[in-house]
Amino acid sequence: MSLVIKIRDIRRDFPLGQEIVKVLKGIDLDIEKGEYVALMGPSGSGKSTLMNLLGCLDTPTFGSYELNGQDVSNLTDDELADIRNKEIGFVFQTFNLLPRTTALDNVALPMIYAGASKTEREKRAAEVLTDVGLADRMDHKPNQLSGGQRQRVAVGRALVNKPSIILADEPTGNLDSKTSIEIMNLFDAIHAAGNTVILVTHEEDIAEHAHRVIRLRDGIVESDEKKQVAST
Repeated sequence: MSLVIKIRDIRRDFPLGQEIVKVLKGIDLDIEKGEYVALMGPSGSGKSTLMNLLGCLDTPTFGSYELNGQDVSNLTDDELADIRNKEIGFVFQTFNLLPRTTALDNVALPMIYAGASKTEREKRAAEVLTDVGLADRMDHKPNQLSGGQRQRVAVGRALVNKPSIILADEPTGNLDSKTSIEIMNLFDAIHAAGNTVILVTHEEDIAEHAHRVIRLRDGIVESDEKKQVAST
């Protein structure tokens, strides 16, 4: 068993005036390489806070988090930024693309931080855009693309550095139902190619795509269910 994520007794407190709000109250979690996980829970359950910790956008108040065997619980902001760029591909509900930049350059952006040459960046970004079905849209800017195409660019950007995990926060939240299905089919294909995918969603039909559903409530894991997946 190869663990990508190992979390033990993770707690996250936030000061609110004189009070301390306990958002995560001791979470244990193992996620194996190649799993397809949906993280669910009502508003205020702690799922966004947990996603920020999983994505190394935040550090816990207490507890340990190992990503690929490295303890990332107490790293500095710069160290976390480095881990994020190498190990985690993010897909957000709002796409987060640079508006005046082509699809190709948006996808190549994480490779700049990784120190790749321009030739390497353009070759890899073109490969990834072809994989997500946008070979004919590489020179288009976001305002020349549909919502679904923009999300495909965002997915390409998440994949470009070959990260350990793809972390998607409500990836279909801004899309109509037909486009949502297309984007989820893309995530299914990304998972089938061997990637570890973690979706944060409040929609049951989106969570259906995952092979494991973890539900949070009031800062703890309420349930953690694996589905029987038919082997193909």
